[in-house]
Amino acid sequence: MSKKILDWNKYIEKSAETVSEGIVMLKNDNNALPLPTNEEIAVFGRIQLHYYKSGTGSGGLVNVSRVIGVTDGLIERGVNVCSELLDVYKKWDEENPFDIGAGWGQEPWSQVEMPVEDSLAEKISEKCSTAIAVIGRTAGEEQDSSNVKGAYLLSDGEEQMLETVRKHFKKLIVLLNVGSIIDMSFVTKYSPDAVLYIWQGGMVGGLGTADVLTGKVNPSGKMPDTIAYSVSDYPSDKYFGDTVRNFYAEDIYVGYRYFETFAPEKVMYPFGFGLSYTTFETKLVSSEISSDSAKITVSVKNTGKTAGKEVVQVYASAPQGKLGKPAKVLCGYEKTKLLAPSEEQEVTINVNFYDISSYDDSGASGHRFCYVLENGEYKLYIGTDVRSCTEYVSFDIPETRVLAQHSQAMAPVMPFKRMKPVYENGKFRAELEDTPLSEINEAARRLNKIPEEIPFTGDRGIKLADVRNGKNTLTEFIAQMTDYDLSCIIRGEGMGSPRVTAGTASAFGGVSDSLAKLGIPCGCCSDGPSGMRLDCGTKAFSLPNGTLIASTFNKPLITELFAFMGREMSANKVDCLLGPGMNIHRHPLNGRNFEYFSEDPFLSGTSAAAELIGLHSEGVTGTIKHFCGNNQETNRHNIDSVVSERALREIYLKGFELAVRDGNADSIMTSYNAVNGIWSAGNLDLNTTVLRDEWNFKGFVMTDWWANINERGKAVDKTNFAAMARAQNDIYMVCADGGNNDDNTLEALKDGTLTRAELQRNAANVFRFLLGTHAMDRICGTETEVEIINRPDENTSEEGGEVTFYKLDGSVEIDCTDVCTNRGTDFIFALDVSDLGLYRITLTGSSELSELAQIPVTVFSMGSPCGTFTWNGTGGKPVSFECSTNCFSRFTTLRVYFAQSGLKLHSIKIEKA
Repeated sequence: MSKKILDWNKYIEKSAETVSEGIVMLKNDNNALPLPTNEEIAVFGRIQLHYYKSGTGSGGLVNVSRVIGVTDGLIERGVNVCSELLDVYKKWDEENPFDIGAGWGQEPWSQVEMPVEDSLAEKISEKCSTAIAVIGRTAGEEQDSSNVKGAYLLSDGEEQMLETVRKHFKKLIVLLNVGSIIDMSFVTKYSPDAVLYIWQGGMVGGLGTADVLTGKVNPSGKMPDTIAYSVSDYPSDKYFGDTVRNFYAEDIYVGYRYFETFAPEKVMYPFGFGLSYTTFETKLVSSEISSDSAKITVSVKNTGKTAGKEVVQVYASAPQGKLGKPAKVLCGYEKTKLLAPSEEQEVTINVNFYDISSYDDSGASGHRFCYVLENGEYKLYIGTDVRSCTEYVSFDIPETRVLAQHSQAMAPVMPFKRMKPVYENGKFRAELEDTPLSEINEAARRLNKIPEEIPFTGDRGIKLADVRNGKNTLTEFIAQMTDYDLSCIIRGEGMGSPRVTAGTASAFGGVSDSLAKLGIPCGCCSDGPSGMRLDCGTKAFSLPNGTLIASTFNKPLITELFAFMGREMSANKVDCLLGPGMNIHRHPLNGRNFEYFSEDPFLSGTSAAAELIGLHSEGVTGTIKHFCGNNQETNRHNIDSVVSERALREIYLKGFELAVRDGNADSIMTSYNAVNGIWSAGNLDLNTTVLRDEWNFKGFVMTDWWANINERGKAVDKTNFAAMARAQNDIYMVCADGGNNDDNTLEALKDGTLTRAELQRNAANVFRFLLGTHAMDRICGTETEVEIINRPDENTSEEGGEVTFYKLDGSVEIDCTDVCTNRGTDFIFALDVSDLGLYRITLTGSSELSELAQIPVTVFSMGSPCGTFTWNGTGGKPVSFECSTNCFSRFTTLRVYFAQSGLKLHSIKIEKA
């Protein structure tokens, strides 16, 4: 067995470096930054004590032993933080506890802010000339943000804090610890000297932030989204949040594509914008135009006095032609190395003309269902943000060129109107036109795609390892599988399946006894994308969020970070990290924007590809999600995204396409929502026509957890695995028991609505993936061991141990007399639930401490808090507290966290509510 080393210290350094490079500085007047040395710095805002490492939901449930926040980072980096003010915040915070919410999707967007009295601000300002104000926001799965105070808008408490601090301090620096952009009108109202989006930087976010604030690192992050003056300025605003149907009437004009074309005056900070402590000069050196690409070489010179990095961005401007185009589209970017003052570097960027082509879904260009370059003049603008790009090279396309011919796919069936540009009086205005509708016979298309069936041979003793070793073919292996085996291979088992690493999202592959006998390993999925979610309580590394990662505009750095992530996954026997998230920042209020990269599909796709390259270098992968059109959380299971085929292909599918093309994506998760009437889990055009036939995708596809499935014109039915399998969505996530599930697969085989050939195709997709996993290595005896060094002692009672499963058939009572309840420890166990539903949890404990003692205990179910109780001294007598949780998964992991010592836990009883 070979061995690899994961150095935790280097992991921390790389994550902090990523945070530093992803921070975007929007303003820096009066030499506010870097912070002055040898001066005391005042830090305001309660979020200095509760740094948001990520948003909420599955993308944020990474268990960590410590989160390094802004104040922590400043102190660790040697900044003289005003201890008097910090103590005031700590005392107030104890008296006004942080509100963690009532459970899944219930954490508030923000916290109540400590009132800052004039007397306090004046007193602190007598010894501190610089103040930092930290403002935090969260949102996430099942929880969109809202255009209200304390969410997209500042709260009254935050407004009062900024007003008071601005009044008393010479310099005010505002740090936005957020997952997505928020209303920026406070910049005009309070005139802070410096403003930075520090985003949500994972568990060491405070270190990377401190490095930028102190000047150890020069900020080089760029905005991955456009910041408009008002949320109502975004063209999707009038449609976002509808609970039934969301019309994508803005079509391809998303983010800067809309603003730069129709409304540049509504932009406060443009896409790609970000300041530095130094200045740069960029000049076009040369350009080479070929038939299918352009090669642009640009020189970048540091003209300032501080070492720094700059991002060269290339935007294409295409002729309006008959289709209509955005004013500019990002088509290339590269970040320089660290340039010393007066140092110069030449950067070369290759532009693929396919990436600047337009999809004709109407036939207006004369080439329907084709990617085309319409005839006319094309300009490639070079600069450092979309607005500052003025220098350009141009080339002519004398006749419209077809770059790719396809067939209609995923077009809408419901009539609606979409945006198009009309040139008038020297500028473009938006008009609406009818959207082309679907003309496809979906049933006939499915029949034409059914492969040839592999004749059944019965068990010939062939194991999957024989395929890997070249002894037998995959076809010979699949030929052995019975109908029952084929019905099981399309089931994922979870959450918390005991077949794989404890506390993970699912097992797939060998999820039945008969499949295991064929030598099929169980692959393991863990929620991501910001690190591994291990609901058993095992600690993992929490990474910066997707928005921050995209803001780095640094593909090699992203790859380096995710190589560390991949090695950590290997150490935990996890094959698939459920991420990166690929959905578009269509609207600022989308709760999961923190997981996703950008409003731009090119930046999204290239960032995702960089992550995948890093993961693949360690023999693991990322499952790109949510495929596709999952751009709001409100009623996400049931909403229908009504969108043109052109917008799908140019915006909402494009990032996925780039991840497949440039990152060799081999695992994809479909979304919860419907797209043009068909839920993604059973969408043949999505999972086969586009993904496999056009993009040549060779991996496997899974549903999101407990996803809806339907057929055109029929009601949603989660048991309709036949529709899923026909679409070539290979695995349903998740079933309570991979060997026994209430789905219609076998029934559909009998009545002919599903063929063995289609299931064999699903099986082949799954097996091709599994053959390259570490799970397969373990079966073949070729596993590589990962040793983690320099990792601090996590100090948890169950860390790294086996999780005990208790059978829950109505009720169960667990004896806890031997459970360690020392401060900072966890008691972790799992339930094998016979009857899913709502259960009451009763904790009984006693304490010999005084009656005024406070011993907080929090109960987590599948990673989300479901109850927090505080025992006082009980004189040794048992006292009970109750909470409830919905056991939605057969394997439900519970964790009891003890925040203080002094409790003797007697028992935990779980019974049907």
